[in-house]
Amino acid sequence: MVVFDGVGLRYGRGPAIFSGVSLTLTAGSFHFLVGPSGAGKSSFLRLMYLAARPAEGRMTLFGRQIGRVTRHELPALRRRIGVVFQDFRLLDHLSTFDNVALPLRVAGGREGEIRRNVTELLSWVGLADELRSLPPTLSGGQQQRVAIARAVVGRPELLLADEPTGNVDDVIAVRLMYLFEELNRLGTTVIIATHNQGLVDRFDHPQIRIAEGRVGLVERVGEATR
Repeated sequence: MVVFDGVGLRYGRGPAIFSGVSLTLTAGSFHFLVGPSGAGKSSFLRLMYLAARPAEGRMTLFGRQIGRVTRHELPALRRRIGVVFQDFRLLDHLSTFDNVALPLRVAGGREGEIRRNVTELLSWVGLADELRSLPPTLSGGQQQRVAIARAVVGRPELLLADEPTGNVDDVIAVRLMYLFEELNRLGTTVIIATHNQGLVDRFDHPQIRIAEGRVGLVERVGEATR
């Protein structure tokens, strides 16, 4: 699904965020992305949802070497990726329902199927009573759940989530994790960046750890590879 071969990232002429990253994430895997604040977790995700390109090395996504992908080919690749952003990026003029339905409509889905899928998903994340609410009228935690629903509704091949449980209580956080795991069981590759160590410890998934410009893959507790 994702291959990093000596990948490094920097912005402009600034210092390297990380460098020399070589790892492979197989299709259908589930990883937590962990590390101290400012270590580069969001930047690592930016590479994978194609908002940034490596400053060095090669990255392969869906079997395509990203350095050879043209600007015109990027939208088709991005449609295979679901992203939960820290700042949600909801459209304030659209209702909760329409925000979540947007990816399905862009993909040309049938309205009857869209209504059924979106309504069911919003019920699952506890927003059945907010279908017509606009984002500015929702709490931060509710907006976060809308953003998550929008990211997963199309069953993307790759799901990238940046602190998806940061604004919800522990009960909702666990419920959202079950949603991510169910999506993973259906075949989606999942990568979740989080500071919530309690949540990481509760679920037995391997970790990608970023610290001091280095990235390591930890398949099991106490067993780290680079």
